Amino acid sequence: MPLTAGTGTATAAAAVPAPRAEAPRAAAETVPILVAVAGLSVADESRAGYNRDLFKHWNAGLNLSDGCNTRNEVLITEAVTAPTVGARCALTGGQWWSYYDDTYVTPAGALDIDHMVPLAEAWDSGASAWTAARREAYANDQGQSSSLIAVTAKSNRAKGDQDPAQWLPPAADALCHYTSDWLATKLRWGLSIDEAEQKALYRLAAGCQGDKVTYTVAP
Repeated sequence: MPLTAGTGTATAAAAVPAPRAEAPRAAAETVPILVAVAGLSVADESRAGYNRDLFKHWNAGLNLSDGCNTRNEVLITEAVTAPTVGARCALTGGQWWSYYDDTYVTPAGALDIDHMVPLAEAWDSGASAWTAARREAYANDQGQSSSLIAVTAKSNRAKGDQDPAQWLPPAADALCHYTSDWLATKLRWGLSIDEAEQKALYRLAAGCQGDKVTYTVAP
């Protein structure tokens, strides 16, 4: 699975724009996993016009002054043992847990950052109609922990652009976690599912009874 100018010296002061108030953030929503599947719209998919370059990634990240791009910010956030951050955000040491494989990984270079819903799948499911800015926001989304996941390069490349009807993580204990993360990402971004994907998600969710999906609608 959602901001009077006067005369004389006062005119210069009035020309300075007032600080813009931040828009209120959407509240997180939590629903049972089967309800999450039911909350996604079903539509045919089309990859016509897709190009990975239409999703700008990795950009300068959340902290524009730390010298780290989105990839490295995700690695720093998800590390189970913090790496040393050097000049130009070079990462040394550290350790990560790839839940797809149920294995610990080091060094950082052995990891890929997986878009939970791959860029091509997002395109097929609604992102083809988005602006370039929204696609960039999607490709660098650190606003929800399910969106970008540090995993082994082997698993990420085996997954490619496939949905849960076509690929699932190899660790059996990862299936409910993965299903929840997939649903949370699709719900966050208002992406649709196709019929085969829906059947797979219902089958997976039926084996995760009692689990819940928490998501926040993207701004």
